[in-house]
Amino acid sequence: MSLVNPRFRAATPADVPALVTLVESSYRGDSSRAGWTTEADILDGRRTDADMVADAMSGDRRTVLVAEDDDGPIACCQLENRDGHAYFGMFAVDPVHQRGGLGSMVLAEAERLAHEEWGAKEMHLTVITVREDMIAWYVRRGYVRTGETSPFPYGDERFGLPKRDDLEFELLVKTLI
Repeated sequence: MSLVNPRFRAATPADVPALVTLVESSYRGDSSRAGWTTEADILDGRRTDADMVADAMSGDRRTVLVAEDDDGPIACCQLENRDGHAYFGMFAVDPVHQRGGLGSMVLAEAERLAHEEWGAKEMHLTVITVREDMIAWYVRRGYVRTGETSPFPYGDERFGLPKRDDLEFELLVKTLI
């Protein structure tokens, strides 16, 4: 499905339940298989919860950007202002709206906000290294693989129940101009 003009806004506490549902449907369970961002083959369990989403929008150096249509949120991402760079995370696009360019629009708006409103020089994000398709998507949008990895939080069920023992995150970086 293609969406030409999503509306962008900062999430509010009232959005938390809808955003949890959006993130879960994008990554976990059979419903996530309708899109290409599913993690259902590598992780079971939850991707996020209400406390994690609320925390992502708490404070003056964090926001959750929401893309919506008339029915509500259809995509979101977390942004954190980290002194000179911004961190991009919790990126989710409703599986029904994937493959139509919405993800690219959300990423572009996040980069614009981070650069123009926060003065960030770079955007940082992490991707599970076995997600080569996801890494390739970011590389096509100007992100550079750093080779810097960090461990997956095995044992912390808030991040899911791994189905494999080789999960780790890689840092990707893009210069914002």
